[in-house]
Amino acid sequence: FFFWINFRNLTSSRLAYKFSGRGASGNRWRKAERTLELPWGEGKQFLCYMRYPLELTLPSSFPASKALSARYHFVGQMCFSSSFLIGKKPNTFKNNSSRQHVDVVSLEEDGQLHFQDRSSDWRAPAIVLGFQCLEGIAYYGVNSNLVTYFSSIFHEKNSASATNAAVWNGTCFLTPLLGAIVADTYLGRYWTMLISTLVYLPGMITVTLSGFLPYLRPPPCEGNLCPPATTAQNLVLFCGLYLVAFGSGGVKSSLLPFGADQFHDENPVDRERQASFFSLFYLCIIIGSLVASSLVVWIQENLSWALGYSLGTLCVALAFGGFLLGTPIFRLVKPRGSPLKRVAQVLVASVRKVHLEVPPDGSSLYEVSSKDFDAEGLRRLAHTDSFRFLDKAAIISDSDMGNGYSLNNWRLCTVTQVEELKILLRLLPIWISGVIYYAVYSQFYTTFIEQGYAMNDRIGSFSIPPASLQAFEVTSVICLAVIYDRIIIPITRIYTGNKRGLSQLQRTGVGRMLMIITMAVAAILEAKRLKSTSMGHPLSIAWQLPQYFVLACSEFFTNIGQLEFFYDQAPDSMKSMCTSFFLLSISLGSYLNSLIISSITFLTTKGGKPGWLPDNLNNGHLDYCFWSLSALSALNFVGYLICAKTYTLKKVVLEDENVCF
Repeated sequence: FFFWINFRNLTSSRLAYKFSGRGASGNRWRKAERTLELPWGEGKQFLCYMRYPLELTLPSSFPASKALSARYHFVGQMCFSSSFLIGKKPNTFKNNSSRQHVDVVSLEEDGQLHFQDRSSDWRAPAIVLGFQCLEGIAYYGVNSNLVTYFSSIFHEKNSASATNAAVWNGTCFLTPLLGAIVADTYLGRYWTMLISTLVYLPGMITVTLSGFLPYLRPPPCEGNLCPPATTAQNLVLFCGLYLVAFGSGGVKSSLLPFGADQFHDENPVDRERQASFFSLFYLCIIIGSLVASSLVVWIQENLSWALGYSLGTLCVALAFGGFLLGTPIFRLVKPRGSPLKRVAQVLVASVRKVHLEVPPDGSSLYEVSSKDFDAEGLRRLAHTDSFRFLDKAAIISDSDMGNGYSLNNWRLCTVTQVEELKILLRLLPIWISGVIYYAVYSQFYTTFIEQGYAMNDRIGSFSIPPASLQAFEVTSVICLAVIYDRIIIPITRIYTGNKRGLSQLQRTGVGRMLMIITMAVAAILEAKRLKSTSMGHPLSIAWQLPQYFVLACSEFFTNIGQLEFFYDQAPDSMKSMCTSFFLLSISLGSYLNSLIISSITFLTTKGGKPGWLPDNLNNGHLDYCFWSLSALSALNFVGYLICAKTYTLKKVVLEDENVCF
């Protein structure tokens, strides 16, 4: 879009002018007009580089001259039928438009004219948050008690139940990588979520039917005789579960970035709102988990499995309906091409130039202007000295011009494109540490529940299902969020100088350390439980509360810190993919946990021994398993400290003057 500013009138100290022009939108030309008024200084030039870059130049002969020139480059959604005032406060504006995407302009003391595209008034993000709450109830309603469903309804052994649940949960966090590639490359986040929900809903219906129809599940046990499920019954159940896994994968990969798309990173006000959105998004995950692990689990075990799953199905249907209703107010970001292709281009170009020597000065490497990046909705990245061999992809040679008129991206890449791959390589050790962490964390919904079933399930006069203790863990996370915001941040801010109190890497490190303590507490409890049971006095399930509380502390520090870290460090073209890397670490952690459990069972049952994890835990040594996981967490913590200490943060170039943040 190109606009011309026409002089309208002039007072002693203020200039009012009309902002008008036309531009192509698809195959149509549209006109737009806007009236601005601002205090103006003579002979000044105002320059603004944001997602919507704008240049305003005032001739030195002003006010004698009655011409004012402007160039506006249009990217994304914008409303042009609003009038507002320019003042020193960004919120000084009057909106006469029914559309919500309105420019807010401020004239700062540094002589720059700042255009801020106003995001939605929390309506669009609120729909995303509501979607997450409802989807969380559905997903955790299945996940929280799946081990029990396998063992009590489908009559599987404890080890098989834990393995099947871990594999399914791992798949749920593996499919987001596929969803991220589809969203970033082909469909965009909106359509990926829409189609994924249409897969999610039939899966929930199928799982519900397996609990509702008698011929889709094995008959109840008669004494010690528990008939196994038939092949057809297993097929129906697992088809439903894996439809849920693929549907939730598309939702998980796109929902958080889609909500963040409703804000502008360059707008200070929106950055604060976006930070609040991350916290609220995680809170919605917690709320969904809390409702599922308390209300839904209670319904499943005390009323009906079918009724419990029906509640989750209803939540997915409501989320889908609300998402459709919110379509008119969403800001949609078009896919920016395959991130894997950009990575492959850097690898191919660097291999082709393997014989070239990397220049000592990064300024001689190929890069385009910030304006060209703004046109694509991207930002330039500053050059770093790590992985210097990849810089060969940005070395300019005589053969880089394919036909003399256009560049071959498989021969020459920009510094920003090279830095994108460097970011992925720097994230890799942190990501691997996350895989190990989530393998240990998987005890939360596997061995912790089995341990609870081996204890006295009464607390006072109440009978507590072991899976319902997850509600205590979730409630602890919510309380910790308040304590952290009101107490911990102000205290740590004094010592760290960081407005957030602790950096993202520091918070994640605290979570890694607390996982060591969690497994140690669980091991001590299990040893005490075995001793108490052998004396004929089973321990109350309330003794599990301390390990759930320490686990909640670990989860709180790790999940928010790591989620923000992956999103913040992700290149602009890889937001969905890097967010899915966080989810992928949870997935592979579940698979690794399954491998650990299977390996422990195999190694400890040799020679006819019952092993550490027999069907009757009173004959095993689950405490040895917990001590092993505590040792693994300690090694993981040491490795993480080394990686975090040497990590180089991403630097974004604001303008061509190489101002970075």
